[in-house]
Amino acid sequence: MANKTVLFKIKRQTTPTSEPFWEEFEIDYRAGLNVISLFMEVALKPLTRDGKATTPVNYDSNCLEEVCGSCAMLINGRARMACSALVDNLEQPITIEPFSKFPVVRDLQVDRSVLFENLKTVKAWVPVDGTYSLGDGPRQLPQVQEQAYQLSQCMSCCCCMESCPQFNESTGFVGAATIAQARLFNMHPTGKVLKEERLAALMGDGGIQECGYAQNCVEACPKEIPLTKSISDVGGDVMKKAVLDFFRL
Repeated sequence: MANKTVLFKIKRQTTPTSEPFWEEFEIDYRAGLNVISLFMEVALKPLTRDGKATTPVNYDSNCLEEVCGSCAMLINGRARMACSALVDNLEQPITIEPFSKFPVVRDLQVDRSVLFENLKTVKAWVPVDGTYSLGDGPRQLPQVQEQAYQLSQCMSCCCCMESCPQFNESTGFVGAATIAQARLFNMHPTGKVLKEERLAALMGDGGIQECGYAQNCVEACPKEIPLTKSISDVGGDVMKKAVLDFFRL
């Protein structure tokens, strides 16, 4: 009886400007394999399925337990984490590609710096002076802590942005992750001092008005963060600010 194998295809790209190409691999199956394991097997024996010599696959990873968010990629056409994508749960041949909406650095590595630029735009931080002790932080109600904890689990993986039909160059949409983080810091007793500035940023180009409410983001989020709830709540705050600003003129 023939040994069971795993068949997978990887979309590769040598440089940011070179043409992408596909390589097919086949390795011996063993229980518990995840997609990261497949890359490790290629690194140990860099040969394609037809025996052609190749190079180890470039990809980002760190925690290997769905916490850091760095190993996000397209697996069988779906944005997800390679560390938690188990081979036993995937249809073969497994297709593995870099995110399509971010510049490719090499192979499966992409430049996701647009998310961090968007977070800077909405001032996604708590403004405190760290040069001296401020003592104990302000108290929060348990109900608020529970909501904030959900939002704080964002890994910056960008699965929500990759899955969003509105996130593209023509709209400049900041994406659900940025909006959820704006909500998180608006809820914070100290962070809310910048709430008006965050809302103003989300009223501008690429802001919350670009959301088509397709809800792909909440389906794609590995941490099941209530992204559509955040978009709804922040959208309401933006609308209130727009009305108030109109009557202040």
